[in-house]
Amino acid sequence: MTTAFPLLQRARRLPLVAILRGLDEVHAQAVGLALYAAGFRTLEVPLNRPGALRCIALLTQALPADALVGGGTVLTVADVDAVHAAGGRLMVSPNCDARVIRHAAALGMLCAPGVATPTEAFAALEAGAHALKLFPAEMVGHGGLKAMKSVLPTGTDFWPVGGITPDSMGGWLKAGATGFGIGSQLYAPGTAAADVLERGRAFVAAWQLGAATLAQGV
Repeated sequence: MTTAFPLLQRARRLPLVAILRGLDEVHAQAVGLALYAAGFRTLEVPLNRPGALRCIALLTQALPADALVGGGTVLTVADVDAVHAAGGRLMVSPNCDARVIRHAAALGMLCAPGVATPTEAFAALEAGAHALKLFPAEMVGHGGLKAMKSVLPTGTDFWPVGGITPDSMGGWLKAGATGFGIGSQLYAPGTAAADVLERGRAFVAAWQLGAATLAQGV
């Protein structure tokens, strides 16, 4: 956990993960730069679409050094190695596989595996996870997140993923979310960079408003 902790500190500055499923090589850099301009600093390209590794490499080349780029739907140790070789330093998965988490952590990557139960959450943290992807968030719900937060170590980072919109973020923050993974509401194949910029700004504004409201105890 020690080697990747600075990456978690970086992600916490604006803990919104752009999930770029279906991103293609032609548009990768334009979409990445639009997200960066909107305020996003953490970008994930799921591996279960063609060209994902090449897009990760292109994003790492195009974005400033404070951007954190990596792979999603990372299911095997070989996937971890491929993402790392492409320049990715973020590992996100839909499940909790201790072997994958340990391997990514050993390479100094920020690890955010998917969990939906306390058992999975504890197992992920034991394996070296730095943040927990709450997935699918709609199934677990606010009540489920609150229950898990009550038994997990204080300060555990939870990032709900699935159906997140600017309007829904406030409720999740009150339930204990510390960040979000945002997919098709932000980007889908064919979305123009200008639209990604506009949507990204809306999510960043919603995060800032929600975080400020929570800090004020409203």
